[in-house]
Amino acid sequence: MEKFQKKTENLSFFSGLRKKMKARSHDLTSFFLFLAPVFFATRAEAVTELARINERIITLEEFNSKYQDNLRFFQMKQPSRRKVLDDLIKRELGVQEAKRQGLDKDPEIQARINTVLYHALLEKALNKELSSIQVSEADAKEFYLRYPVIRTSHIFVGLKKDASADAVKAAYKKIKLIEQGPLKKFSFSEVAQKFSEGPAAPMGGDVDYQSSDKLDPYYYEAALNLKVPGAISGIVRTPFGLHIIQLTGIRPWEQTDHAEAKRRLFEHRRTEVLEKYMAQLHAKSRIAVRFDLLKD
Repeated sequence: MEKFQKKTENLSFFSGLRKKMKARSHDLTSFFLFLAPVFFATRAEAVTELARINERIITLEEFNSKYQDNLRFFQMKQPSRRKVLDDLIKRELGVQEAKRQGLDKDPEIQARINTVLYHALLEKALNKELSSIQVSEADAKEFYLRYPVIRTSHIFVGLKKDASADAVKAAYKKIKLIEQGPLKKFSFSEVAQKFSEGPAAPMGGDVDYQSSDKLDPYYYEAALNLKVPGAISGIVRTPFGLHIIQLTGIRPWEQTDHAEAKRRLFEHRRTEVLEKYMAQLHAKSRIAVRFDLLKD
């Protein structure tokens, strides 16, 4: 009787254990069956192949992104998805053929690619800062009053930057004779028309109204320092040659193009941002230049 009772207990124990294992097995099976759709759905979403061009796969996700980009360029007529896909396939075929022909290793093509990389870097590194540049009417006016649009005339003698000592001496002698002779007897316009070189000579040396970004900085600074219309400078040298400058007008803020003034200030601030970034790159790089080999 005792042996039968123990045997019954053992059978009950193993029967319970089998039930627990079966229940756990069912739970695990249900768990994995629950995960499977999630896993395979995620995997399918990650690589939904839309088209294959040789070894290159265009995924549905990539296509949708490109399609949305294309929509920005069409305001009146929306392109069909098939047309955009066709364009993507053509582009990919062209890229593959270009690489097959070795164009990606051509020095001229590499130079173009480097230009794209340069602009991509600036966009990535500076886009946020450049986008934050704001130019108000007051800012533009303050900037304009410091760098107004001016009208000038000049008497000009051409001289290259790398001119020989004899050429420099001859050019200075010529313009000094003009300064000390005819300019003391006749009007600036008459002297420029008769003795000046360059395309402005027939107009009495008049180069009309120009902004600071349109004139050589040495020329603009010398002219602006004259302050009063009618004033005449001494001899000014620029990379183009020698000048005697007459300031003939300063355009007031009320008569200038305010939108253009804002553009100039925006470009000025944009240049400052770029120069600051380039200075940082310079500081962490090794650069050696033989300036003595440069000839303008």
